[in-house]
Amino acid sequence: MYVPPFTVTDEITSLIADIAEKVGHLSATTENLPAPHLRKENRIKTIQSSLAIENNSLSVEQVTAILEGKRVLGPPNEIQEVKNAIEAYELLLELNPYKEKDLLKAHKLMMTDLVKENGRYRQGGVGVFDGEKCIHMAPPAQRVPLLMADLLEWVKKTKVHPLVSSCVFHYEFEFIHPFADGNGRMGRMWQTLLLMQWKPIFAWIPVETIVKEHQHDYYAAIAKSDSEANSTAFITFMLQCLMQALQETEESNQKSNQKSNQKILAAMRKNPLITIRELQDETGLSESGVKKVIRKLRNDGQIRRVGGTKGGHWECSV
Repeated sequence: MYVPPFTVTDEITSLIADIAEKVGHLSATTENLPAPHLRKENRIKTIQSSLAIENNSLSVEQVTAILEGKRVLGPPNEIQEVKNAIEAYELLLELNPYKEKDLLKAHKLMMTDLVKENGRYRQGGVGVFDGEKCIHMAPPAQRVPLLMADLLEWVKKTKVHPLVSSCVFHYEFEFIHPFADGNGRMGRMWQTLLLMQWKPIFAWIPVETIVKEHQHDYYAAIAKSDSEANSTAFITFMLQCLMQALQETEESNQKSNQKSNQKILAAMRKNPLITIRELQDETGLSESGVKKVIRKLRNDGQIRRVGGTKGGHWECSV
């Protein structure tokens, strides 16, 4: 079986430990599923940032409008890119990252009406250019099916930590460049899909926003890995991005939780008879989310229940 070349350095080992600890904390505090509005916001950030790396000029606000079915003024091909990405990411929870047919299915959606070869491996040669300079010439088209089969087989069977193997897959995918177009956005999406097999919370971590902020370093890490004939530099870069994305997600969750606490307290002060269902409508949280906030507020001594579920009421501390 083909084994991609890379080295697990001390820095990579340290990043794996830090990320695993952060994921554990986030998973415990969000029950593997952030609040609905945060899931929507993060998905929008993911799509907008991943496409922006490919020179799509549409803003977060415009992507949000497209997601909500509103009319947006902008280049038609860029609007199509967003619509396609929305459809592709909607399938994220259903796709199997180890199956070639799912990879081709996702590419077909991602590149609908953008390239003729959507959903198919490229038939010709392709290179990666920086201006007029070719910085990477991909393997010949006839080798792509075998190279992709080997890569999918390796990532399925490897015992390497998922944080590392997903980065290796991402780099090797970009090296092979299996499609005529859309390789960057597909490589980033597929790394997310692989990480989700380890921890489901990665479905909602917008690492693409961090990659976009460090776009020059992203391409530099790919170039360095190319020159060194192993993906160690790229693994290190992507793990740093994942760590930063997790930290920012945790901060967003904390701010969201504080707002939810304040909303529930305000609603209870206004109407001590308010029900769980009404608190859901007030905050946009799920039933379990509302109950979780109530448990915390009760444990902190900020509220108490007087009477039973029926006929009782809430009392809030001053």
